[in-house]
Amino acid sequence: MEAACNHNSDSSGRDYSYGPVEKQFFSIEDKDFTLQCGEKLQSITIAYETFGTLDENKSNAVLVFHALTGDSHAAGFYKDTNEKPGWWDIVIGPGKAIDTDKYFVICSNFIGGCMGSTGPSSTIPGKKELYGMNFPVITVTDMVRCQKKLMDHLNIKQLLSVTGGSLGGMQAMEWSVRYPDMVKSVIPLATTMKHSALAIAFNEVARHAIKSDPNWNKGNYSDEKKPNVGLSVARMIGHITYLSDESMRLKFGRKLQDKKDLSFTFDSQFQVENYLKYQGEKFVDRFDANSFLYITKAADYYDLEMQHGNGSSVKAFSKAKAKFLVISFSSDWLYPTYESKAIVKALKKNRLDVSFCEIESNLGHDAFLLFNNRLNRMIKGFLATVYKGVKESKNEI
Repeated sequence: MEAACNHNSDSSGRDYSYGPVEKQFFSIEDKDFTLQCGEKLQSITIAYETFGTLDENKSNAVLVFHALTGDSHAAGFYKDTNEKPGWWDIVIGPGKAIDTDKYFVICSNFIGGCMGSTGPSSTIPGKKELYGMNFPVITVTDMVRCQKKLMDHLNIKQLLSVTGGSLGGMQAMEWSVRYPDMVKSVIPLATTMKHSALAIAFNEVARHAIKSDPNWNKGNYSDEKKPNVGLSVARMIGHITYLSDESMRLKFGRKLQDKKDLSFTFDSQFQVENYLKYQGEKFVDRFDANSFLYITKAADYYDLEMQHGNGSSVKAFSKAKAKFLVISFSSDWLYPTYESKAIVKALKKNRLDVSFCEIESNLGHDAFLLFNNRLNRMIKGFLATVYKGVKESKNEI
């Protein structure tokens, strides 16, 4: 039986599992910090949040990575706001799968984002204008190297686990091979070692929608005149890939929004049309169009096999030392289960300790973000085993 969650309430009476949190900022002042593309950034700011308490031995740290359009706000809520709890509040908190009574959790907004970390919507140091499309192309490797700088700042030399879904899973795997002596365990969810042609195709169509918006103006748009139509369409395209045929059929089918007869016009009449339109319009209020371009390109560029194994997935994981729990979802057609099985196969050929589970779900790619008892139990049990091993090894010393 899972431990009961502790709840906190804000002034509106809503219940949360963690409680109030604050966004923090760390500056990387390293003039020699060269990105994978070869360019340098004079100054990099990383927005991050922490949950729980770092133990005396600094052995209980769990680094969580957000997906494509997420941010550092993984759990809890911001005091004096009406915002929803963090994007993984169902997993992170007292008594939950990633138990903040036991673990110290860190989540940062990766470089290139628009939620506090340096990205194309940031001001160029020493100037008044924004980077826009003058921002250098960034990669998953750049994201991970910046996160490593943050861990150094927090004086964390060992990570009990690194975990994330989708693009977050790519970062977790990158950590396992780039800093193998630092990572004890890895939990990649609904992810892949490299994008398929299908995934790249959807991202390119989404990017094209943004760049085709007249307001995009080659990335030089203002707050008053943003490429909202293009960004909204890009989100609609992406959102389709996060769902599944069954979930859309069960939720929408061919239902009409107002239950009236067909109007024989091009107005949105079906419920699914209005749902996608709502998702797109909501998205433009919180995300930057240029950031969307940069982040999707970083996801497309990522290729663990080529970068670390010269085309071999087995060789790519040859430096990894961590225990792995790889999780896929049966209805995820963006990153299908066979891609997770390829990860597992490469890990096993390196004689690593790896567990794998395909969770039955009709919710599509987004399933890792939604409540699932089996998912929570697996993460909780896996982390408990790793933590016990770390504590026992320290006691032997």
